[in-house]
Amino acid sequence: MTSFPEGFLWGAATAGHQIEGNNVNSDWWAREQMMPGMELSGDAVDSYHRYREDIRLLADAGLTSYRFSLEWSRIEPVRGHFSKAELAHYRRMIEFCLANGVTPVVTLQHFTTPQWFAAGGGWDGSEALELFCAFVEQACTILDGVEWVVTMNEPNMQAAIMTAMRHLAASGGDWTSPTVEADGDDKKKQTHSEFLTYADPEIGRLFTRIHHTAREIVRARTNAKVGWTIAAGALTAAPGGEEKLRQIRYGKEDVYWEGSRGDDFVGVQAYSSQQVDANGLIPHPAHPDNTLVGTAYRPDSLAMAVRHAWEVSDHTPILITENGIATADDTQRIRYTGEALQGLIGAIADGIDVRGYLHWSLLDNFEWGHWEPTFGLIAVDRDTFARTPKPSLAWLGDVAQRNALAAEVPA
Repeated sequence: MTSFPEGFLWGAATAGHQIEGNNVNSDWWAREQMMPGMELSGDAVDSYHRYREDIRLLADAGLTSYRFSLEWSRIEPVRGHFSKAELAHYRRMIEFCLANGVTPVVTLQHFTTPQWFAAGGGWDGSEALELFCAFVEQACTILDGVEWVVTMNEPNMQAAIMTAMRHLAASGGDWTSPTVEADGDDKKKQTHSEFLTYADPEIGRLFTRIHHTAREIVRARTNAKVGWTIAAGALTAAPGGEEKLRQIRYGKEDVYWEGSRGDDFVGVQAYSSQQVDANGLIPHPAHPDNTLVGTAYRPDSLAMAVRHAWEVSDHTPILITENGIATADDTQRIRYTGEALQGLIGAIADGIDVRGYLHWSLLDNFEWGHWEPTFGLIAVDRDTFARTPKPSLAWLGDVAQRNALAAEVPA
């Protein structure tokens, strides 16, 4: 057995829009109805009403932490009008976690924004910082007892989406989802890979200013550790691609890792790895082990991402806020997770300060326009909403209870 540090967090993560259902005031709800090829979130998996069952399943399996998000568009459906009922709902979620021995990791903004915010220019709007921070102030009123707060999820992916949407508006292409590779024969569709190529460092600096302002509000009004989470590509250079790698990685990631300096932690979110040549990102090669979102099976990407984040963030403590695999084969999920954790142990042994591991995702859910990709430790019947824990949930719970990984990775 190989042990993890004492007090290591073990858990799973979700995002409100992907699991709650009927998030009708959000920009994503509106976007789903406009974008060709996108499926609708609808009732999602009804976790808004069933969060107690979901948290109990997590705790009963032996996990000790649950990362979930607050839905800004529920809390502030109309600009300047904050719902006391919705704030109370999320406070009940926090209290239920605490009562069940589960450490809540609360994300204040996970991709979605209110429709009124998006209509006013979104993150490009002149009042974006003030509007987001007004919401953060309200969110802080329910965070008593919360030890970990994420200001926003993957601002680098949000920035890439902004840039991609501008590009597509100019070129007349279609776009469906930030998480699923487009068919290689459909040249008009924006691919997941191209999100990296079009990342704009200036948008990253904008998000950094917003994050730092929100961070100081959370610090002033709570006792929580505060940071943000970054989508890590674990990119590597193919022969001749070294300069292009530096260019792409800076806009896509490094400006954000730099922005985490001074935070209490930074969330690392890694799933796969990809090469860069002189022309840009090399598409994921076809392989039977490729995931349901088209990416390569690369559990080593987690340790690669952690090492890079540690270096560029100037040794900011790390929390793994997402890591997982889109697969219908739960045996493959266990194998992937075991191999990823082995790599993580190696990074910790080399002196990198890693505070916990939160698997993506607790539940099979709405994958930003698609229902087919299944990341969950728990399957959900979308007609009855019945939850069925997969073997991977018990396996990860056993790792959590031992705070250690078996010497042999599951076959």
